[in-house]
Amino acid sequence: MRAVYRETIETLVVLISPFAPHIAEELWVELGHQPSVLSAPWPQVNEKALARDSIEIVIQLNGKIKNREVIPTRLTPKEIETLVLTLDHVKQMLTGLTIRKVVVIPGKLVNIVATP
Repeated sequence: MRAVYRETIETLVVLISPFAPHIAEELWVELGHQPSVLSAPWPQVNEKALARDSIEIVIQLNGKIKNREVIPTRLTPKEIETLVLTLDHVKQMLTGLTIRKVVVIPGKLVNIVATP
């Protein structure tokens, strides 16, 4: 666990070095590194760490935001549409309306176009 903390601190020192070079250099030396912090490699992005299992989407009725829902990211647009239309609060909001079109933008929103 200490190794994780140390790596985190070292990464933070490297990241602040363009904005606060003098303090970053002092912290780098305190961490036991001899060459300048400027010679340290820039941190790499771990794409696996950025992956999410679920995402929050907006549910709209005729272009107006009515609710937000957390859904799995692996769903196809058709599955998202089916899931949203089966939600109780969506059924309640569609009472007395006829669905004309459902627009699904994966990862963003579902807009239900409905008229009386």
